[in-house]
Amino acid sequence: MTEPLSTVLVVALNYAPEPTGNAPYTTKLVEGLRGQGHDVRVLTGYPHYPWWRVQEGYTGLSRTELVNSVPVQRVRHTVPAAPRTLSRLLMEFTFGLHAVFVRWGEPDTVLVVSPALFSSGLAVLKARLRGKRVAIWVQDLYSRGLEETAGRRSIVSRAMRRVESAILSSCASVTVIHDRFRAYVVDDLNVPKSKVHVVRNWSHVQLPSQFDRGLARRELDWAEGEIIALHAGNMGVKQGLENVVEAARLASALGSPVKFVLLGDGNRRAALEEAGAGIPNLTFVRPMDDAAYSAALRAADVLLVNELADVREMSVPSKLTSYFATGLPVVAATHEESATSDEIRLSEGGVRVDPERPSVLLRAIEALGADPERATALGANGQRYALRMLSAEAAITAHERVLLSHA
Repeated sequence: MTEPLSTVLVVALNYAPEPTGNAPYTTKLVEGLRGQGHDVRVLTGYPHYPWWRVQEGYTGLSRTELVNSVPVQRVRHTVPAAPRTLSRLLMEFTFGLHAVFVRWGEPDTVLVVSPALFSSGLAVLKARLRGKRVAIWVQDLYSRGLEETAGRRSIVSRAMRRVESAILSSCASVTVIHDRFRAYVVDDLNVPKSKVHVVRNWSHVQLPSQFDRGLARRELDWAEGEIIALHAGNMGVKQGLENVVEAARLASALGSPVKFVLLGDGNRRAALEEAGAGIPNLTFVRPMDDAAYSAALRAADVLLVNELADVREMSVPSKLTSYFATGLPVVAATHEESATSDEIRLSEGGVRVDPERPSVLLRAIEALGADPERATALGANGQRYALRMLSAEAAITAHERVLLSHA
């Protein structure tokens, strides 16, 4: 056990019991650091993601609880029913304002998690005013996302770049989840290179050695002979899942054995369900607990990543870490220059196809279904990559090293 930090306060909008997005990683890091003997507390929001509504039982303006023996303080914030840029910013500001006005105690180090960037900025400001060491863990790049959607020269994207640069530069350390992120943070946001560290996310899915794939498929009503192409996780705008709906429509029209399954929730789910109504080769599945989620992933034939054509460097889908761990092939409909494409190339765990082309997506899945040897080889490559590069233990140790280097 390393010498413990006196206290670490983690400020993060998302935390357990949220099942997807950043919450599982923040939760695992906190529990891992406590397992190493560090005194870690969490200041977080009310569980709302990916449902975009506060979960039942979470009432009042604030509450404290123990989550797996971790002291967690929650503060209320707005939750937009239809999350868009302004409504999400309002959610971040209300969380950030409430977070800075509650008592923090006397943490030795404050670790903020972004997203949410603006609440993180408020927490960074409070920490610095109180003379506390502050680190930030960046899961998504706000300014890069705006540049890819609104254009690099737009007033909003330029302003966001200045804000993000100021927040990150004011921290003692900046941890990012991909080398592409590090390059952008250093070269475009002008954060000193010495401050920026890369620690990849890991698979948070448990994969028991005993697994009856046939039973899992029967419980999910997946027939033998069907090629199950599963997309798991958030159904938001940047996922561009209309592409998957149209691929399913085409599969139905052609009598293809490919069945598309969208597992999860998000602000686009209702619209996707409406668009996909009556398509036999498309089904929707609500979010599952960890065990059922793990079984669903392993029972599929192909695991999907789908992104809008303009999404390149704004984020790395967290689902990829779990996908690779299953030993199944991945099909990624993404730009050839995206960070996701980089991961597919590095892992050799799947194939990339052009985004927003339903027929191309369908053909790639059919090809893997018709070539089980290739599908198995790709899946094995991904699993080896996950074991080598994406272990939780290695990531927690790396995070601990970064935090201790500034303690």
